Amino acid sequence: MKQYNTRAIMASLLICGFMGLFSETALNIAITNLMDVFDISAATAQWLTTGFLLTLGVLMPMTGMLLQWFTTRQLFIGSVASSIVGTLVAALSFNFEMLMFARVLQAAGMGLLIPLMFNTILVVYPPEKRGAAMGFVGLVIMFAPATGPTVAGILIEYLSWHYIFWLSLPFFAIGLLVGLKFLENVTEVTRPRIDLLSVALSTIGFGGVVFGFSKAGEGAEGWSSPVVLATIVTGVVALLLFVLRQLSMREPMMNLRVFKFPMFIVGLLLVLSCMMIMLSTMIILPMYLQNGMALSAFAAGLMLLPGSALNGFLSPHMGKLFDRYGPKWLVIPGLAVVAAALWFFSGITPATSIAFIVALHIALMVGISMVWMPAQTNGLNQLPPELYPHGTAVMNTLQQVAGAIGTAVAVSILTTGMERYLGRSAAPGEVAEVANAMTFGSQHVFLFAMIVTLVGLAMALFIRRVIVTHGAMHPSH
Repeated sequence: MKQYNTRAIMASLLICGFMGLFSETALNIAITNLMDVFDISAATAQWLTTGFLLTLGVLMPMTGMLLQWFTTRQLFIGSVASSIVGTLVAALSFNFEMLMFARVLQAAGMGLLIPLMFNTILVVYPPEKRGAAMGFVGLVIMFAPATGPTVAGILIEYLSWHYIFWLSLPFFAIGLLVGLKFLENVTEVTRPRIDLLSVALSTIGFGGVVFGFSKAGEGAEGWSSPVVLATIVTGVVALLLFVLRQLSMREPMMNLRVFKFPMFIVGLLLVLSCMMIMLSTMIILPMYLQNGMALSAFAAGLMLLPGSALNGFLSPHMGKLFDRYGPKWLVIPGLAVVAAALWFFSGITPATSIAFIVALHIALMVGISMVWMPAQTNGLNQLPPELYPHGTAVMNTLQQVAGAIGTAVAVSILTTGMERYLGRSAAPGEVAEVANAMTFGSQHVFLFAMIVTLVGLAMALFIRRVIVTHGAMHPSH
């Protein structure tokens, strides 16, 4: 196996990945501020997030093909350049349209960089060291979005929202320079034929589903909105046609042969359930802390920081444990911890102590760090090298879809629960009653997340360590 300067390669990819994911969530806390600055409605401001997710949903399915069309360096330079230009435009933005354009450029950069990062690790690390390397990616994927709102809260308090982007620029520049010096071309450029019909179906399919679910989770109409139903139905039909098209092609855009590998499927399902649990709790918990317990946005951000930070820092250690012991002894106890934390979360009230909520959040995030990267690495390990780009494309794309679905379902459960409670209340306008309604709705969301966790736990019983023998992978018993 060829020797690479893995430390420098990882450093450049992780710095750029961290900054990209940091700015993805950092802007969320500035949304209220931006509504005043640009004089826009909440629904319009929400596009800064929806547009970002939509770009990822459209671009990620194509990364399997792009990884075969362009060299590692070309894709790296393209993705980081897109992120830098997007960040600079965002920092200079003086109206909503300019900021929206910047968000799309930033998302395009991330949509290319994250699959490139996974694919590069699979190529430059031998299987017995991949867990630890993937753990560092876990640190970035978990910790960057978690620090975003807290750091942004401080910047908005003392400077202005523009500094969220000014802060990111020097780091992107450093990552780019390190990458230019040390990153080598690690994949073979085979240039498969580009099938425009596949590209169109994938764009309509994944774009429609991500957009439909994102929209369902934000509007007053929710699921009854004709736009939501039309885009989800169109998206699902396009996805079915996309799948049929891929199965009939000799050189598919997204090779669905990855689904012939049982551990890949188990790993994928566990990663998707983690994504749904993470995003549904990440959306509801800050809302509950602010509206149900009357804390400031900054205080809510600080409360969630210990759990998220610990999740990030433990990720590489979980990776090392995975390399040594395999997935089973991490994934099953991890899901049990998550289920227990969510069970306790489903009983919180405005009287619950802050310390208890912080402790539960820490338990939840530690449990997720035991599941996510071990399941993902084990799944990808079973694929033959020529399917690495497709495996990472499938995992990253479906994570976007699961995230959109998890968020939409969580918001719907919360809203329905609140409406039901206030409908039975004698004084629905009182602040205390609204807080109680928020509690009632949030408890149901945590129960939903717990059910997802228990389904994950049942699937985790089938996980087996993948052992590499002469280029072929076999699950060990």
